Amino acid sequence: MKSIKNRRAEHDYYIIQTLEAGIALKGTEIKSIRAGKVNFKDSYAKIEEGECWLHNLHISPWEKAAYFNHEAERKRKLLLHKHEIRRLKTKVEEQGMTLIPLELFINEEGLCKITLALAKGKKAYDKREAMRKKDLERDQDS
Repeated sequence: MKSIKNRRAEHDYYIIQTLEAGIALKGTEIKSIRAGKVNFKDSYAKIEEGECWLHNLHISPWEKAAYFNHEAERKRKLLLHKHEIRRLKTKVEEQGMTLIPLELFINEEGLCKITLALAKGKKAYDKREAMRKKDLERDQDS
């Protein structure tokens, strides 16, 4: 299965650490994910009351479902171990980092997984510098 990547993540953030998590979904959501109808714009993860939740991930409603369709941008529970959640919470609170989704994929067993990144936001001048380096590399290759 092809994965769906968050292309803006590496442009907007310094990726410090990544981890894989399960995600609790409804039936119509998994069908939309298999069809590739996902948008990562402004999505992030947050730790609330000892649980990790994914906010603002847009999974389009499945067109063939009528009554039992899902809400497109509802918050979804991420399936992580307690010790992982505690470790992430300390890094987010103490070091001012953010949890952002990098990619959404379906593994060999058919389960939907999400790759989360512990990231630090880039400033505007950092983004310009990264684009300048990328342009130089592209020019050298051609």
